[in-house]
Amino acid sequence: MPAAGPSSEPIIPTVPLTAQMRDSLRAIVGAKGLIEDEHGKQPFVTDWRGLLVGRAGAVVRPGSTEEVAQVVRLCHDHGIAIVPQGGNTGLMGGATPWPAHTGIVLSLGRMNRVLELDPTGYTMTVEAGCVLQTLQETASRHDRFLPLSLGAQGSCMIGGNLSTNAGGVQVLRYGNARHLVLGLEVVLPSGEVWDGLRALKKDNTGYDLKHLFMGAEGTLGIITKAVLKLWPAPKDVCTAWLAIRDPRAALEILSEAHSASEDNVGSCELMSRSAIDMVLRHIPGVQDPLRAETPWYLLLEWSSARARRDGAEGMSEKMEQFLADQLEAGRVLDAVIAQTGHQSHNMWRIRESVAEASRAEGPGLSYDVSVAISRIPEFIDLGLKAVLDILPSIRPYPLGHIGDGNLHFSFMAPVGMDQQTLTQYKAAITRAVNDLVTSMDGSISAEHGIGIDKLDELSHYRSKTELDIMRTIKRALDPQNIMNPGKVLRL
Repeated sequence: MPAAGPSSEPIIPTVPLTAQMRDSLRAIVGAKGLIEDEHGKQPFVTDWRGLLVGRAGAVVRPGSTEEVAQVVRLCHDHGIAIVPQGGNTGLMGGATPWPAHTGIVLSLGRMNRVLELDPTGYTMTVEAGCVLQTLQETASRHDRFLPLSLGAQGSCMIGGNLSTNAGGVQVLRYGNARHLVLGLEVVLPSGEVWDGLRALKKDNTGYDLKHLFMGAEGTLGIITKAVLKLWPAPKDVCTAWLAIRDPRAALEILSEAHSASEDNVGSCELMSRSAIDMVLRHIPGVQDPLRAETPWYLLLEWSSARARRDGAEGMSEKMEQFLADQLEAGRVLDAVIAQTGHQSHNMWRIRESVAEASRAEGPGLSYDVSVAISRIPEFIDLGLKAVLDILPSIRPYPLGHIGDGNLHFSFMAPVGMDQQTLTQYKAAITRAVNDLVTSMDGSISAEHGIGIDKLDELSHYRSKTELDIMRTIKRALDPQNIMNPGKVLRL
């Protein structure tokens, strides 16, 4: 395990797969559902960034809930560790096995059916291996809208999205992944199946169990199906790219945008010039929407489910007037409104390609943090100073979902510095950033989760009481610690 992860591996079950176990797994999922050769396993044991590489005795790809339950029951009976995996697009190593892992990776990719779409009830029932973009397109064909949207939507899977309580660019209006779910089906570490697959908006019968599994990163069970909420499809959408004075201006713009849009703000994304330039360097085909003498930009989108009528004021007209007012107030320095779908797509491609561009740029550090929205400008100022005091030549490129208080506080290594050298500074920078977050009553993980990367940080910053409650729940559901062991918590 590279030094980028925790200081040491946690204790995890290391019962190896026997020939008899392999035969039993093959009997459950079929020859095509079991991957045993090292080359075939490689994509499943390597994280998306290429920084973490683990091991697995086999990759198991069940095709149904019944097969998942049989596989888990077999592993439970023999003490075999399981790493559940969706699209393997996470950034914290939550779906990557440890190097000491001798059990299985359980991939949900074959479970990719949309089981039901109820346009009248505004719900969709799906299997965990459905790719997020496929679900968005399916909803759209029925004049409905699934608001979960993030850069990896072309390959991430809904089970992983729910297991990590994914955020994305629509949280401002619709909430995180957990707010988009009515019901779940989950295979527990014992192999039992909890059927909570109910399309109910009101169900006050005791503990709301589905929330245990969303954000648990597969440590308490495997989400196999979900009932998702849908909304009316947007009919009138306006996307604008703003050059702004500074992050404080971004907050003021957003505050006034709610009423100016008649509460139709869908997204509000803060972008630094350095992040934009990095995308332009590495992502073919993108175009700079606006170059201005400012280090800060805002991607602002308003949308309404009501179609624009001839002669009536639509989102574009409201946005034009709003931007004129903001220019006069000095918060906006320049702006451009997308006139075509292609222009809007280009703006969003810049925002959604930052992770891909940063991977191409080279070694870096990124912190997914949240603080109260009103304190984001203060955090940026103090955080940049703290990091630059440690490594003055590091290259910051902060960006984030400013309407949610979620900032991706990111840095590229100084020009010419390799990953090994940058890692020597990581501990000090991480402590400086996370201490500042904690002093502002913020969170060290806003949407990316804990996984492997923040294992030690969670235990450092969360209280003993909180950690004890989490461990109690984990031990109650998974006493053998076979379900994604060594993630989120050290036991």
